[in-house]
This record gives sequence, structure tokens and C-alpha cells, in this order.
Amino acid sequence: MALTQVSSNKCCGGFQKVFEHDSTELKCRMKFAIYLPPKAESEKCPVLYWLSGLTCTEQNFITKAGSQQAASEHGLIIVAPDTSPRGCNIEGEEESWDFGTGAGFYVNATEDPWKQNYRMYSYVTEELPRLISAHFPADPEKMSISGHSMGGHGALICALSNPGKYKTYDATTLVGSYSGPQLDILIDQGRDDQFLSAGQLLPDNLIAACTEKKIPVVFRLQQGYDHSYFFVFSFINDHIKHHAKYLNA
Repeated sequence: MALTQVSSNKCCGGFQKVFEHDSTELKCRMKFAIYLPPKAESEKCPVLYWLSGLTCTEQNFITKAGSQQAASEHGLIIVAPDTSPRGCNIEGEEESWDFGTGAGFYVNATEDPWKQNYRMYSYVTEELPRLISAHFPADPEKMSISGHSMGGHGALICALSNPGKYKTYDATTLVGSYSGPQLDILIDQGRDDQFLSAGQLLPDNLIAACTEKKIPVVFRLQQGYDHSYFFVFSFINDHIKHHAKYLNA
């Protein structure tokens, strides 16, 4: 599958790049960002997949999170895809900020007219990893997954539905039915997150499910932090270190 390079910037000794390609799963042009650490010039590297939140593109994480320094130090490739198909001309896909464009939720749609294009789960877990392995010095046996907001939930869906595929992941039904390798889940939650205050985020349910299944989960409630990328920036190094502990083992 052909890739078109959109941009390339030297960063922390490596390169932050963006590529575009025709997606077979989503049936549209898609962009993804990829950070290649200096280590990738001479050997294959583990890959951390980052899933962004509602309304984001591949740009939000690479320009706001400050992940490149830690990725460079730990020798990790970071891949950040867009959050949904774009330009599919489906009626209603541009009407709401939390449904349609920019809101793919990393699931496969089951209803018309969405099911032909909105297949972000298959794109993230199947098509994109194949693409990365074919075109970049990526170790296909060493992958992990993380994310923020909609992407944090998406990371859990992808990892819990594919036991053993990803080494680690951050972020309840899937927890209850999980049967696979030992997990190590790290979650940071801003105490002043407006969505937490509104009851739209339910971390206690996930913690209870993990406790019942005896799945280790570290949940850190961060006082004073909200839902923004200022919050992500503040703790991204901890999460990259968490992933690197397993990916570089």
C-alpha cells in the first residue's frame, strides 16, 4: 500500500512525520502521525499506538503532548492515527461534535449508512499495524496501546478484545470477560475534569471490575487537573516509561 509523506520534522534526535494513505477498511484517505526515534535508524523498535479523543486529528497529540523526548530516550516509535474516517459524505456525520467526523470511538459500526466507512476498530488493530510493519523499522511482536478520553476507552477496547496483542495499555464489560496474559493497567484521571464532574466518566466501575477479576490497575486521581492536553502533557512521560518497561524488557 502506497504512503504519501505529508510532513517531516527533526525532533529530539529523531523525526516526527505525518503520512497519508488510502484505507481499505475505511474506504477513504487517512492520515497518521509517526515518531521515529534515533534508534530506528539502525534497528527495529517497539511501537506505542496512541488514540486521541473527540474532535482530534493526528495533529493534537504530536503538537501538544510533548511525547517525543521520552520516546527518543526509550527508543519507542509512537503512531497516532486520526480519530475517524473523513470526507465520506454520509448524511449527519458533520452535525455533532461527539458523533461522526472526529468521533469514530474506535469501534466498527454495525448500522447503515455508517458500517461501510466507520470501522476504526479494524483500522487500528489490523490495517494500521500491518502498514506500520511493512513500511517502518517496527517490531511487530512488541506493541502497546494508550490514549486520552475517547482514545483511552478505545485503547482498553482494543487491548481487552485482543489478549496478548499489546504488551500494556492505559485507561467494563470486556474486563469481566477477559481471559489472557497478565495485565498492567495505568490510568491517570484529572480531579477537576469537567466530564468526571458531570458523571460522564465512570472510573470507579472499571476499578471495581478489575478488582473482581484480580486485574492489577493503578488509578491516580490528579488534584487540580482537567481534561485538556495540559493534563496529558503533565503525565505523558510517566506513561511512556510505563510502556517502555515492558516493550524494552
